Amino acid sequence: MSPVTTSRPRRRLVNLSNFPLFRGTSIAVLVGMYLPLLLVVFYSFNQNRLAQIWTGFSFKWYDFVFHNDDILRALKNSLIVAVVATILSTLLALGAALGMLRMARSGRVFAWGLLGAPLLIPEIVLAVGTLGFFLTIKVPLGHVALILAHTAFCIPFALLPIRARLAGLDAAPFEAATDLGANEWQILRRITLPLLAPGILAGALLAFAISLDDFITSFFIAGPGATTLPVYIFGMIRSNVTPAVNALSTLLLIFSATLLLAVYLLNRIRRSD
Repeated sequence: MSPVTTSRPRRRLVNLSNFPLFRGTSIAVLVGMYLPLLLVVFYSFNQNRLAQIWTGFSFKWYDFVFHNDDILRALKNSLIVAVVATILSTLLALGAALGMLRMARSGRVFAWGLLGAPLLIPEIVLAVGTLGFFLTIKVPLGHVALILAHTAFCIPFALLPIRARLAGLDAAPFEAATDLGANEWQILRRITLPLLAPGILAGALLAFAISLDDFITSFFIAGPGATTLPVYIFGMIRSNVTPAVNALSTLLLIFSATLLLAVYLLNRIRRSD
């Protein structure tokens, strides 16, 4: 017997373009979002030392960024912390997502409340609390403290896509593997992880972006020799705003856009296969 299908009447969506001021509001929002980024890129090619006074086109500030040892050291620190924290937080988030499957509903709600709390708590509170905790247990400020702190607050960001992907998986492949005699390790390696790969990748990228972009926690936890790039940029702005800040911000923007484009192309190739 073929399954009976019932068609629901399609709801007619509201056409927001018919509302007054909708078009103007949309344009204003887009301008407010992207015009500052365009200005950052534009003034990164300014020849003048003062960022907002245009005197001519030049690449000298990019040359300054690539040959400045302090900037390169701060970038290296940020990449080391972000990569290690991304790996650790993604693994912990994956374990938490899989572990919550075996918990009762009330336990899952409680566990998700604990893991998702950093998304709601102001970061300044987390930064002060983390600093006090590290000082209490005698953890020296620096790279190790930064990695631990970044791993802790990146877990919920990595968990969100993994949990969403896990909730949308079909149970049929897992039931078939169990009927064929596969053990839990084989199911995890051959079915669970490949099906969760898009969610794991999305969670890892989100955790990497959050870690690389973090300023407040890094400002409190970074010790001597562990200054991250956002903290260094803040120091540059406090002393004197030069187009070097714009050039550095433009390079970060290009890096983020390239990363997103690569993920998009990989997803398209994966879907075509």
